[in-house]
Amino acid sequence: MEYAKLNNGIEMPMAGFGVYQIPKEDCKQAVLDALEVGYRLIDTAQSYFNEKEVGYALAETKVPREEIFLTTKVWIDNYGQGITRQSILDSMRRLKVDYIDLVLLHQPFSDYYAAYHELEKLYKEGKIRAIGVSNFAPDRLADIAAFNSVVPQVNQVEVNPFNQQIKAQEYMLKEEIQMEAWAPFGEGRNDIFNNETLTSIGKKYGKSAAQVILRWLLQRDIVSLAKSTKKSRMEENFSIFDFELSDQDMKEIQKIDQESSLFFDHQAPETVEMFVKFIEERRK
Repeated sequence: MEYAKLNNGIEMPMAGFGVYQIPKEDCKQAVLDALEVGYRLIDTAQSYFNEKEVGYALAETKVPREEIFLTTKVWIDNYGQGITRQSILDSMRRLKVDYIDLVLLHQPFSDYYAAYHELEKLYKEGKIRAIGVSNFAPDRLADIAAFNSVVPQVNQVEVNPFNQQIKAQEYMLKEEIQMEAWAPFGEGRNDIFNNETLTSIGKKYGKSAAQVILRWLLQRDIVSLAKSTKKSRMEENFSIFDFELSDQDMKEIQKIDQESSLFFDHQAPETVEMFVKFIEERRK
C-alpha cells in the first residue's frame, strides 16, 4: 500500500474501498472481504444508509482499528450549528468507533459554512483526525480554505478518464488539499471498460482497463475509491502496485478527457434543485 500525507501530517491510503450503493445485507461481508484483501481505507456516508453495517464489520475484523482509515460524510440535511455535530456523533455510534479518521461535507449546498465550523470543533477535540469536503469546485474550495481556521485536508470529487479534473487538481496541489476520486470507473458509463485506449494500454502489462484507471489515478497522486461485492474483483482492483504506466501511457489517457461530468454539474442550478428533491424525498 502507498500513502498520501495530508496537510496535517496524517497518512491516508492511496487505494480505498467505497460502499456506495452496496445493499445493507451485503455491506458487512463486503467490508470484511475488502479488509482481508488489503484495503485499509473504508469510505461510507450518512446518506448511504449502511454506516451501521460498516460498524459491524469493523467490530468483527481482526485488522486493528489503528490500521484502518475510516471516512464518512455528512449529508446536507444535517448541516447547521449543533445539528452537524450530533449527526457525526450518531455516525460514530453506528460505526461503533470513538473517533473517525476523515469526515467530509458531502455536498457544497445549504449551510455548509456552519457545518464546516462544527467539523473544525470536532477536529480540534480529537474526535476527527482529518476534515474536508466533497464535490466542491475550485471556487467554493478556495472560499472555504481562505476563510476558516482549518484548511480542508481532502476534497472528494468525481475523477475518471472522461472527467480528469486537471485544473481542479492544480489548485488542490497548490493549497496542499488531497484530491480523492469517486466514480473512478464512471459507473461503467461510456463503455469505459472496453475503451480502446485503456484496454490497449492494459494489454501491455497484462492488466484490465479498471486496473489501468486505478494505476493512472495513483500516478497522479489521487486517492481512489473502488467498489465491488465480489472478492475476486476487489483483489483485481487492489492489484495496482506491481506495474507502472509510462509517460506516453499517461499522455494517451489524457487525450480522452471530455472535461465534463458523467453525472451532473454541481455548479448548475438544476443540480441544486435535484438535491432539494432528494432531501424532501428522504424526509418522507
